[in-house]
Amino acid sequence: MQITETNAEGLKREYKVVVPATSINEKIDSRIASISATIKMPGFRPGKIPAKVVKQRYGASVMGEVLEESVNETSREVLAKNDLRPATQPKIEITAFDEGQDLEYTMVVEIMPDFELGDFSDVELVREAAEVDDKEVDAALERIASANQEFEAVEDRAAESGDQVVIDFKGFVDGEAFQGGEAEGYALVLGSNTFIPGFEDQLVGAKPGEERKVEVNFPADYGAEQLAGKAATFETTIKEVKAPKTAGIDDALAEKLGLDNLEALKAAIRDDFRNRYEGISRQKLKRGLLDSLAGRYAFDVPAGMLEAEFEGIWKQLSEEMERTGQTFESMEKTEDEVREEYRAIALRRVRLGLVLAEVGRVNDVQVADEEVNRALIEQARRFPGQEARVIEYYQQNPDALRALRAPIFEDKVVDHILALAKVEEKIVSAEDLMKDPDDEDEAEATADDAKTEA
Repeated sequence: MQITETNAEGLKREYKVVVPATSINEKIDSRIASISATIKMPGFRPGKIPAKVVKQRYGASVMGEVLEESVNETSREVLAKNDLRPATQPKIEITAFDEGQDLEYTMVVEIMPDFELGDFSDVELVREAAEVDDKEVDAALERIASANQEFEAVEDRAAESGDQVVIDFKGFVDGEAFQGGEAEGYALVLGSNTFIPGFEDQLVGAKPGEERKVEVNFPADYGAEQLAGKAATFETTIKEVKAPKTAGIDDALAEKLGLDNLEALKAAIRDDFRNRYEGISRQKLKRGLLDSLAGRYAFDVPAGMLEAEFEGIWKQLSEEMERTGQTFESMEKTEDEVREEYRAIALRRVRLGLVLAEVGRVNDVQVADEEVNRALIEQARRFPGQEARVIEYYQQNPDALRALRAPIFEDKVVDHILALAKVEEKIVSAEDLMKDPDDEDEAEATADDAKTEA
């Protein structure tokens, strides 16, 4: 095999490869001989079919298989001989080949950039942490008690906001009943804003046994297109009026939720807050680390990887703009300016991805099959009743399974770096922990602008 490097600009490498005809012919003859020994043809004894006859029938398909095999083998050899780590799938184009002639092709490949990882011991980060306050637990108990509010029937007064009314109703648009517009014995809490705007208000003052016509307009953005923006009339019968009972925060509430007593409920709420805070703390710490890493490296990235990442981001933005009706004018930017911003985001993502991948490679960070299986089970649980189909989908789609493995690998690499970095823990309020860094940066920028103007 003859290998000639024709381009070595930046991270791009291009080679001309010539595979001798003798090598191709040897593989073809070997494949034909293998076929001759196994197939059956009328007029010939098994294993005695002339190679010429087999080649006439199977030559074209064998030729295709041998060419593909030769290109795959020799392209891997080119990478190995030149000690190249491809960043993307090499692009191969056959430039010359005919039966009995040499195979010639070009291979263009983008390679991984070389860069020094450096020492992560000088990375300084702050891990924000918040303690669970008793007031938060008490407020959560109030919300839980309210969500599990019980009601008792009243006979001597009309319905008030906050009451629960049990109703039968049937809806009409343009004088015709519509699908999904009726129910019997429906329990509706007045003031809960769970029905079409205006519906609940018109039932205030109603008494058990009363019939009312409720006139409303479906919102213009209502989910069912055939009803969106339409005027509707609901024939409604009030069967019961129930007043809310005082919400008890006691052992009975805990037992209703499947816990032993009130203390067990409080402990569960506290654990829920703690887990939530730890998750947010982890997210902010990881973001701080990625911001720090982004400022440490400035190497070039493979153009193909950058373009693929940008196209993915731009597609998401375009779909979101189409869905919301947003325009570049509403952003007060030109399309070119927005493209530049998102290309910078794509560059950051690709560069950080390469850094994390290199840290994982150098330090032999591995993702065990058990970890992927746990993630797969968690993913399947998001689709109750379809767990088996979800698992089967991932098992049959290597790309989907790799996408499931990727965040596990990233988190393990992040943990490796954090173990080397200097991480200071800072206790903050829950409110401060919840703040989005982007919002804080924007607020600081606004304040600076105000100072400048002053």
